[in-house]
Amino acid sequence: MTTANPSADFSNDVTDRPGEVRNRALWTLQILLGLFFIIASGGPKLVIPNALMDNAPENLTIPLGLLIFIGVAEVAGGIGLMVPRLSALAAAGLSVLTVLAAGTQAFIADKPSMGIFPLVLAAIFAWIAYQRRATITDLRNWLSQ
Repeated sequence: MTTANPSADFSNDVTDRPGEVRNRALWTLQILLGLFFIIASGGPKLVIPNALMDNAPENLTIPLGLLIFIGVAEVAGGIGLMVPRLSALAAAGLSVLTVLAAGTQAFIADKPSMGIFPLVLAAIFAWIAYQRRATITDLRNWLSQ
């Protein structure tokens, strides 16, 4: 029969390190979203913009220059999510970008149901930016040196 040892050291238990678990979850989420925006969202806008424009709905015509700008912003945001010093700014920028994408879907493309996914992404990016807000101060201090 075993007895409980009240003096046992459980300092390595995951429940004692909520900051470390949150940090790992944030980095996992940032890497996954960063790769998504580099490979699946922004990348095609830079690699095959004409094919995307040809397959776009008739009521959603975007000039080629704007499409390429959006692709550059998405790829830069995806890379920034994975750079520790830039993660909060990248998340804030992607949050704004996805809100604008939701507005485009709802008001220009006349498909408000298609705006739900970008709004969910905007909320996730806003949360990441809030959690990583200390990096903005660190970046400002680093740049002022």
